[in-house]
Formats: sequence, C-alpha cells, structure tokens
Amino acid sequence: MSPKKSKKNNNHITQVLFDQNNGLYVEDYFSEVLSNERKRTERTKRPFLLMLLDIERFQRVKRKDEVLKDIASVLFSSTREIDVKGWYKHDSIIGVLFTEMNGTDKTSLREKIHGNLSGVLGKEFTNRIEISLYIFPQEDGSIKLDSTSHLYPDLEKKNNSRKGALLFKRFIDVIGSIAGLIIFSPLLLIIPLLIKLTSKGDVFFRQERIGQYGERFTFLKFRTMYINNDPKVHQEYINKFILEQKSYDTNEKKGNKDEVFKIKDDPRVTFVGKFLRKTSLDELPQFLNVLKGEMSIVGPRPPVPYEVKIYDIWHKRRLMEVKPGITGLWQTKGRSSTTFDEMVRLDIRYIIGWSVWLDIKIILLTPWVVFRGKGAY
Repeated sequence: MSPKKSKKNNNHITQVLFDQNNGLYVEDYFSEVLSNERKRTERTKRPFLLMLLDIERFQRVKRKDEVLKDIASVLFSSTREIDVKGWYKHDSIIGVLFTEMNGTDKTSLREKIHGNLSGVLGKEFTNRIEISLYIFPQEDGSIKLDSTSHLYPDLEKKNNSRKGALLFKRFIDVIGSIAGLIIFSPLLLIIPLLIKLTSKGDVFFRQERIGQYGERFTFLKFRTMYINNDPKVHQEYINKFILEQKSYDTNEKKGNKDEVFKIKDDPRVTFVGKFLRKTSLDELPQFLNVLKGEMSIVGPRPPVPYEVKIYDIWHKRRLMEVKPGITGLWQTKGRSSTTFDEMVRLDIRYIIGWSVWLDIKIILLTPWVVFRGKGAY
C-alpha cells in the first residue's frame, strides 16, 4: 500500500498518513481517528473495540522490518477494510480499531488474530506479542483507570503540549489552598465548634467521590446533616433527576427548570448546615483535597459513584480530561438551578476552552456567586 498524503490549510505542507514500510497509519493520525471514534460513540452509543498488539519485545530482533511487515500483512488480511490499522505507539504498539462491532466476541477475535499470526510468525514469535482489547463504552458502564486510559492517548499528547500551563495550574492550586486555609483559619475553628454544639457526630463529612480517570478519593466537607440519616434519599433523588432528564431529551423537550440538582428544604440538614450550604462554607475542607492533588480549585464537580453508574456515555467526558474542582463554570453560571445536562455541557465547555486565565476569571467570579447564594441548598 502506498503512503497517502493530505494537505494542511491549502498550502504546500503535506502530512504522511501511512508508514511507508508497512502501510500502517502513523501514530498521530491513528490517535486522531481513535479520538473522533470515541466522540462518535458518545453521540450514537454504538460501541467500538480497540485491539493493541505490544511488540516491544521485537526491538532487538533481526530483520525487524520484515517481521513488522508480516504482522501488518496478517492484520490487513484478518480484519475488515473498515477496521483502522495503525501505530498506537510508534515502533512498539500497533492498534486496530474495530469501528462497527456487530456482535464481535473479544475472546474469539483474540484467538483468531493470535492463530493467524502463529501461522506466519510461528508460535515462539507470536507468544512474544501481548494482545489486549478494550471496548468503549465499557460493558459494565464503569470508568476504570487501568483500562479506560488506553482509549484516551490523545489526552496524554494534549497534556504534554501544555505541561507549562498545567504546572502553573498546580502552582495556583497549592498556593491558593494554603492561602485559603490561612485566610479562613478563624472560620475553620469556629465552624467545627458550632457543628459540635448543635448536633451530634463528627465535624467532617467524608464521602467517596470519583476523580479524574475514574480514580476514587475521600471527599471532605463540613458536616451539614444530622447523623444516622438515610443516604438512599439523595441517591433516589439523583437517580430520578438524571433519568428524568434523559427522558426529556429523548422526547426532545427541555427539563423542568423548577428541578434542581440538590434537594430543596432537605429535612436531614441541620440549622447550622443550612447556613453553611447557603454560604458554601461547608466546602472549605476541600482545600485539603486540593493540596493532596485529588482536586483542583477550578474544575467539574466530583460525582458520587452511584451517580456515575447512570451517566450517559457523553457525560463521562467530564471525568477524564481535568481534575474535579471546588468551583467551576457550573458553580458560577447557575449552580443547582441548572439541569443536569446543562451542568455537564458547562463542564465540557470548560474542558474545551481551558486556560489559566479562564481559571483565574472563575476564581474571581466565585465570591460574588457565593454572596448571592443563588442555587445553593
């Protein structure tokens, strides 16, 4: 197969899309195709499968180029024309993107490829190749760092290209959190005392939340509820809220604007807790989460595990590209008075347009939003 070229911006600069030695797509283009296929699946809900063949052990093999040609030849003859073959990681990992699965079974597919490779390379050589398969979205609907991250190679490249800005974001997080803990230190002493004097139980509320790439961490807040309350109340409310939003979207109607993402007049909330929630002072302990690197000052709200289980595919994008934050576009553009889908769209809008300057603007807007108290329950 001869290499193809594509023009950029109608000028004379060309980009080689194929590896001239074996006909595989080059790494950058394969990564772009994988990213676009992932976004397509978020819209259509039609899953795809990514197969990775780790050939790292062939680095010192004699006649390496010939072996790679044989591997590529087997892949082209064993897969469909519509399946995309390319370098997932140049010279070490080959990727095959099965864009239409049509009931494809992972086990039988792995056995087929392994058998065909054995017929050409021999069992000894083939056993050196590590074959792994990843379905998007995952069959159980979960998000797992060890498997999901393979489907986002474009994020690694994107983050590498803006390392300086991300380091500065982390610098702002650390300095801002330390400054926040110092500035609010009187409140950090008074609030626990008020909580203890007005209700039984621990000062802090600890809850498992989902962070970037699906990593779980212990989320900290000041306790605003009575102890021994039923957590299923919130779970049932969130399930109803998100699932009803999906039904509104299916019927091409907008969600009820009177609905909010948090429960109004929640009887489980203490008198002091209502004030803390209204003023967002219950969020102050999250500066500790930021210092630990689990959160950022600015980013999407970190969800609870049972919320993620009923996410639509496209909702999960808000968990992959940035760390969760104390404040963000959602908090400054409407807080709990927006629909769930509107909240996710604001998070994605933040992800796409992220810059250090945008973080600074959101941080400066947050005190005014907190002072107004709109959408806080």
